[in-house]
Amino acid sequence: MNVLRHTDSNYSDRLPQLMAASSLFDPVVEQRTRDIVEAVRNRGDAALIELTERFDGPRLFPDQLAVTTAELLRASVKADESLRGAVATASKNIERFGRRSLRKNWSMRNVQGGRAGEKFDPIQRVGVYIPGGTAPLASTALMTILLGKVAGCREIVVCTPADKMGAINPSLLFAINMAGATEIYRLGGAQAIAAMALGTSTVQRVQKIFGPGNAYVVAAKRLLYGHVAVDLLPGPSEVLVLADDSAEPKFIAADLLAQAEHGSGYERVWLVTPSSKLLASVEKEITRQLPKLSRRALIERALSQNGWLIQVENIELGIKLTNQLAPEHCEIMTRNAESVAANIVTAGAIFLGPYSPTVLGDYVAGPSHTLPTGGAGASFSGLTVDQFQRRTSLVAYNHSALQKSLRAIQKFAEVEGLDAHSRSAELRMGGQKAKAIRKAKGTKQANR
Repeated sequence: MNVLRHTDSNYSDRLPQLMAASSLFDPVVEQRTRDIVEAVRNRGDAALIELTERFDGPRLFPDQLAVTTAELLRASVKADESLRGAVATASKNIERFGRRSLRKNWSMRNVQGGRAGEKFDPIQRVGVYIPGGTAPLASTALMTILLGKVAGCREIVVCTPADKMGAINPSLLFAINMAGATEIYRLGGAQAIAAMALGTSTVQRVQKIFGPGNAYVVAAKRLLYGHVAVDLLPGPSEVLVLADDSAEPKFIAADLLAQAEHGSGYERVWLVTPSSKLLASVEKEITRQLPKLSRRALIERALSQNGWLIQVENIELGIKLTNQLAPEHCEIMTRNAESVAANIVTAGAIFLGPYSPTVLGDYVAGPSHTLPTGGAGASFSGLTVDQFQRRTSLVAYNHSALQKSLRAIQKFAEVEGLDAHSRSAELRMGGQKAKAIRKAKGTKQANR
């Protein structure tokens, strides 16, 4: 772990290290990803097969990319009761949270008496990327696919990498199926994103892509934005614990270690506290707990590169630093945690108090754990169910409301030099006036 105290002579100079450049914008990664995308664009399924084998995957034929019903049945048989229970528990919370977050149709009368509103429809065909690798993220399947299901998406296409034998972890496959995927492909990496965005003979293109991934997956989402919509650019995991001397050191240490174990080496963990005693105690706890963990080597690499124990002068400056870092997960272990949380305005998710560890958000609490990283929380929010909906505005005027709007329309059209705009409204008024005149003449003649 790296230690930084506000009393250090080089404190201000070292602060930029806490906000090191994100791996999402590595030029080498970007160029390699661009090459992958172009290969899929130009050669379709042939490129998918070649790239899958090149990047430590199996040698497949195009008709082997899709997961079969038989595979799903085998995964279901292998799922024990404890896995079924965990999936059911998390799913209930995620679905309930998602239903509360859905946007509803609405309308209003504007000042001219016209009706204006919005309607929200599910995106018809969405793609979801689920990372595989060293940690088959069954929880991610629930926290992405289920939102599409709640939103009412008809087609939910899932891509996830297979091992060298072409198999997908059965627990992950069970979770993907239970969450509501309608198509599943054994595809990983940037080539999976390119396939969903551009389409191939086997994988039909989608309208929007969701889900986290490694630097290449995220780079592909960024490069293909415009060809397809994307949710956000979530990178390696982060947690920041903002704590005072009332916090429990062993809780903090455990939470920092938990987020450092994902395995990319780019994970970021921070403790921010005004208490020198707490900082020292957490450092000792990390040393004590680390040897007992199975992914110790991966954790040590992450802590060495991006693990920080920071002593600030007071909690107010801790809040300021937290907002500058814009962490993916922010745990608040202070007195009056809710009032402190009210001043945190850039975190992806906030966890209040000693009994709300980040792992709750990772697995079962309800909100999606797909969140902005690398400081993106200053501008972006995490994944929500309404991102699986399309917004369409609705406008409905009658003759009277249009007439009341005519003067403003004419002025804007005059200023902008767009006389056809003005005419499209004026014609409607003229037509009505002509009818009224003809009707009046007809009435006078009849009275004669």
